[in-house]
Parts: sequence; structure tokens; C-alpha cells
Amino acid sequence: MMYGIIGAIVLLLILLIYGFIIRRQFYKEIDRLEAWKIDIMNRPVIEELGKVKQLNMTGETEELFERWRKNWEDLLNDELPAVEEKLFEIEEHTDKYRFKRAKEVQAETEAFLNDAELKIKNILVELHELIDAEKQSRQEMEETGKVFKEIKKQLLTHRHTYGKAIKNLDLKTDALAAKFDRYGELTEAGNYLEAKKLADELKAEVKKLQEDTRKIPDLLAETGSLLPMQLAELTEGYKEMAAQGFVLDHLQFDEEMKDIKEKLASYHQKLEMADTGGVEEGIQSLKERIDTIYDILEKEAYAKNYVLLNYRKVKEQLDEIQGENSRLKHETESIRQTYQLQQENMAVPDELEKQIEKLAKRFAVLEAKIPENQSIYSVLSEQLKEIEGQIEKLQDDQETFTEYLQSLRKDEMEARGKIAALRRQIQEMRRQVGRSNVPGLPESYREQFEAARKAIRETAESLDAKPLNMETVNRHLAEAESTVSGLEKSTKELLENVVLAEKVIQYGNRYRAKYKKVADGLQRAEDAFRSYNYQAALEEAATTVESVEPGALKKIEKMLETEETL
Repeated sequence: MMYGIIGAIVLLLILLIYGFIIRRQFYKEIDRLEAWKIDIMNRPVIEELGKVKQLNMTGETEELFERWRKNWEDLLNDELPAVEEKLFEIEEHTDKYRFKRAKEVQAETEAFLNDAELKIKNILVELHELIDAEKQSRQEMEETGKVFKEIKKQLLTHRHTYGKAIKNLDLKTDALAAKFDRYGELTEAGNYLEAKKLADELKAEVKKLQEDTRKIPDLLAETGSLLPMQLAELTEGYKEMAAQGFVLDHLQFDEEMKDIKEKLASYHQKLEMADTGGVEEGIQSLKERIDTIYDILEKEAYAKNYVLLNYRKVKEQLDEIQGENSRLKHETESIRQTYQLQQENMAVPDELEKQIEKLAKRFAVLEAKIPENQSIYSVLSEQLKEIEGQIEKLQDDQETFTEYLQSLRKDEMEARGKIAALRRQIQEMRRQVGRSNVPGLPESYREQFEAARKAIRETAESLDAKPLNMETVNRHLAEAESTVSGLEKSTKELLENVVLAEKVIQYGNRYRAKYKKVADGLQRAEDAFRSYNYQAALEEAATTVESVEPGALKKIEKMLETEETL
């Protein structure tokens, strides 16, 4: 029983504490909403509305002002007092612990205040739009008015440059002047938003008129005189060239001139109506077409001049390469009696002759067309240039083959000179060996010497062959040079080994009596020396002496270098 009472008391305390906390939160929300309401009531909406009174309070401005003021007064007198009642209702529900209902009324109150904020925002946004519209349109109209005055001044002082277009330009200026008047009426009537829209239209239209007044005189001059004169000159030039025999049918000149003149006339008519839409681009396109025709006619004139100046020279060049090819064929046949030529090299003159004959036929066809005046000279010019290019290539091919034939004789003479030099080289090696008093020659050296002589002999025999095959000669020559080079290296090593072996044995004799191993080693070295195995003799003697006196071999080598220097 006691525990039940205590539990009930505790539960009651918890509920009281919870209720206290919840009520406290609601009271804070009531204070926040109250502060929000007061803040809204203190907004400087009246001060902002006062700015509108600086404008003309008529028409649209007056209607907007009255609507904004009514909305603000309704907010202050009706809606915000209703918010005050809602706050009392929240407080009453909170005091009686009707938290759910208090929450609902609180949400309604917050929605009321948000709606009030939105209404104030809309009032201020529309108000500022009106004021800004008045300011911006006034500034725009000041600038646009200055430009419009300059346009009227231009049209007044330079009327003669606009031709028939001046009538429509005057109509456009009159229409714009009426719009300027309409703008003044709208501002006087307080219709600033409509006036702003009209100001934007006027700005764009005046800018367009300004561009038109700047362009029309020059465009009229081009369509009315400059381009027609150019077309007349072009037609005269075309007729002269046609009379001179130029083939110009591919230009379709009459059809092209007709189309250009029709378009030019239509552009001129548009300009006389003060309409520049698409005219500038159209005139530019016509200029490009005219320039293209000029370029084609100039190209034809240049091409005819080029053909008449160069076709005889090309004919002479053809005759020259035909004569040169005959000489090459004769020379090739003559050289073939002496030299063995590869099949592809023998066929070169015949291949060149076929190309020359084919080219000569092309030139004959071209040459026949020149006096007939039935071909387009630019086409003939390109064909003639192609023939010239092929002639240059054939000349290069002939020159290359001539150099090849000349190189055969040159290679033969060079090969004979090299063989003579190789013979002198091995004779010099034989004299060196003889002067050195070598006891005898190793069998391997004798074989190498004979191989070198054989290689030289085979090269000489290949040079005497009929017909002469230079590829075979060069192969034998390369082998002979390699063999003689190897022999020269072996000769140098042989002589050096003989001298050094003798010196090492002589140097080692000082240790022969003292060391038996030295005596035995030197004996083996002497035996190898007497057998003409000088490399083995040197290695045995050096190993023996180095065993009792390290560094002796380098010492002996330095002694020999000193003797050679002296």
C-alpha cells in the first residue's frame, strides 16, 4: 500500500515536471511569435510607400499605390490583431495543459505570420520594380533621345545619299517620334511599367535605325553603281577573251550574270524601301561570286600565256631526253662487253625509253589542241606542268644511270690501285721479317702469308675477267684487305714476341745457376724458341722469371721501349 502511494507521488511529480518543461517551451514560442509580430508591425512599409508619391500619382501608379496601402493597412488592422488573439489562445491552452491544441494554434499563428511576410515582400518588390522602372526608362530615354536626334540630323543633312530610301526612313523616324510622345504620355499618366516596356522597344528600334542610316548610303552605292560597273567590266573582259579564242563555256557566264544582276536589283529595291535585312550578307555573297569569275578568267589568261611560252621548250626537252636515252643505250651495250651488268641495270635504258615514248604521245595530243582553240587553257596548263614534272624525273633517272655506268670504271680503277697497295704491303712485311733475323717462321704464319697472297691473286684475276663483274671484284677485294690486315697484325706480334722472348731468356740467365726451376723453365722456353713457337717461348720464359722476380716482365718491356727511343 505504501509503495503504491509512493509510486503515485513519484508519477505525479514526473508529470508535473514534464508539464512544467512543456509549458516553458510553449511560453518561449509565444514570446518568439510575439516578437515576430511586433517586428512585422515596425517594418518601414509606409516610408517605402512614401517614395512612390514622388512619381506622378495617376493611372497605374495610383492604382498600385492604393492596392499596396490597402494590403498594408489590412495587415495591420485585421490580420496582425488576429495573430494577437491566437497568441492568447495558445497561452490559455498551455495553462490548461491542452498541449495538442496549443500546438495546432501555434502552427496556425506561424502560418499567419509567414503569409504576412510574403505580402510585405510582394509589396516591396512591386514597389521597387515601379521605382526602378521609372529611373531606368528615364535614363534609357535620355540616351535614346540623343541618338534619335543624331539620326534625324544625319537624314536632314545627307538626304541626297539615301536616294529613294529617304521616304521610308522619314516614315520610320515619324513613327519613332510618335512613340517618344507616347512614352511621355505614359509617364505623365503614371503608367511607368508600360512606359518601361515602350522604352526598351524604342531603344532597340532606334539602334536598328541608327545602323540602317549608317549602312544604307554605302550599300546603295554598291548596288546602284559600283557593282553594276564591275559587272560591265567583267562582261567586257569575258567577251574579249571569247573573241581571242578562249574556251569559257564551262563558266556558264550568261546564266551567272543574269542571276547576279537579278539578285543585285532585288537588294537595291529592298534598300530603297529602307530594308537592310539580309542585304549586307547577300551583297558579300555576290562579291565573292564576281571575284571567283575574275579569278577564273585571270587563271585562263595566265594559263594560255604559260602554255604558249613553254610548250616549245617542253618539246625540246623531250627531244633531249630521247637523244640522251639513245646515247645511254649505246653506252650500256658497249660497257656490257667489258663489265658484267645485273639484269635490272641492263633493262634501265629500255624502261626509260618506254616512259619517254608514252610521254611524247601525251605531249603530241596536247600540242595538237593548242591551235584549235577548243580546250580550256587551265586544263592544258596543268597537263603541260605534269609533263614537265615527268621530264624532270626522267632526266634525274638518266643522270643516276649515267653515274652508275661511270662508277663501274671508277670502281675498277680504285680496285686495281688497292690491289697494288696490298702487294706492296705484304712485300714490306716480308722485308721486315727478313731484317729482323728471325730464326724461322711458324707454320701458321706461313699459311697466313700464303692466304694473303692467294686473296690478292684471286682479286687480280677477277679484275682481268671478261666481262668484268664488279660485285665479284669487290667481294674478293674485301676478303684480300681483311686477310692482309690480319697478316699485318700477326707480323707485328711475331716480331715483338721474338725480341721480347730473347730478352726475357737473356734476363733470366742470371737466375739459371741459382734456381733449378729457372734453369728448367728457360730450357723449355729455348726449346719452344728453336721450334719457332715464339709465343709459347715468351709465355714460358716470362712465367719462369716472374716466379723469382715479380714485375720483371714490365721492367724488360720498359728497357726495350727505352732502346727503341734511343
